[in-house]
Amino acid sequence: MKPIHWLAGIFTAFCLMIILLITSVEAVVYWTPGYFEREYTKYNVLDSLPSMTMEDLLEVTDEMMDYLKGEREDLHVVTVMDGQEREFFNEREIAHMEDVQVLFLRAMSLRRACIFICVLCLGFLFLTKAPVRRVLPPSICAGTGLFFGITAILALIISGDFTKYFVIFHHIFFDNDLWILDPATDMLINIVPEGFFMDTAARIALLFGASSAVLFGICLFLTLRGRSRALLAGKNIL
Repeated sequence: MKPIHWLAGIFTAFCLMIILLITSVEAVVYWTPGYFEREYTKYNVLDSLPSMTMEDLLEVTDEMMDYLKGEREDLHVVTVMDGQEREFFNEREIAHMEDVQVLFLRAMSLRRACIFICVLCLGFLFLTKAPVRRVLPPSICAGTGLFFGITAILALIISGDFTKYFVIFHHIFFDNDLWILDPATDMLINIVPEGFFMDTAARIALLFGASSAVLFGICLFLTLRGRSRALLAGKNIL
């Protein structure tokens, strides 16, 4: 096994982990039926909104999530509050969500790039006639274990003081203070309280951990089976 083949396998593993992480985020907030309604009920979100129904709030949420995926041109969403039609989001909230949309779409682009890199790495291994069955499983095991270990350590650190690292996250990914919202005037902060983000982060971590464990388990099984076959073949030759 050449070092370049091993590195290609490790690189593939890292790209697969990034794909799983981003997909875990998307799965929690987009593919989980009734997720937002359960969270809104759990945190009594409607109590902090002026006479708004759950149905109207969920419609606003659907529009917001469509916007983040680039399926809606703007976030000027009209709803009914206090018996009157009005825009749910104000200009500050809209400006912040524009930044969030950019972040989300970049994550989607990163996932596509990682898929492309995985294809390139596999193509490289086949074109250079690498022993793919002997290279990929152990290298993906190593890369997956390393990546997951790093993310697990970060998760433990963040869980110790979620608020602190939540603020640090915003300072890293946003170059303005638009994310600092006032519950008295900004509806966005009322519908997604800190508890919502903590629950969402926990679900993402759980899903990412489970999918990573499955990937690692499959590759470990293939690695051990390959080694067993090699040992049996060596004994037969003797």
